Amino acid sequence: MRDTSELTAAVERFADRLRAAPQSRLQRGAAAEGLALARELAVRAQRAEEPGREPRTMPDAGVFTVADQLVVAGNDLAEILRTAPAGSPAGELAEAVGLVRGAAERSGL
Repeated sequence: MRDTSELTAAVERFADRLRAAPQSRLQRGAAAEGLALARELAVRAQRAEEPGREPRTMPDAGVFTVADQLVVAGNDLAEILRTAPAGSPAGELAEAVGLVRGAAERSGL
């Protein structure tokens, strides 16, 4: 089993920043950045879990729910990567952490 704590910690940090942000900052793009990341993490999780199935798109549930959507998607992907077979590509975890950090920076929070 892989240690995915770096991914879950990065997701939690970004989600906490989204939760603490004022509505005006969320509406100026921070929530959109968070939603785009949540959708990407969800797609990656779905592709890993169900390779032959077309991934479903996470809905836009509003600026005040994006942090929770991000946590759900991030934790789903972390769990899938944590329990992945030994032969699975190890770079997926580092790439996911990089996506979270990049989105957090672009969000301006």
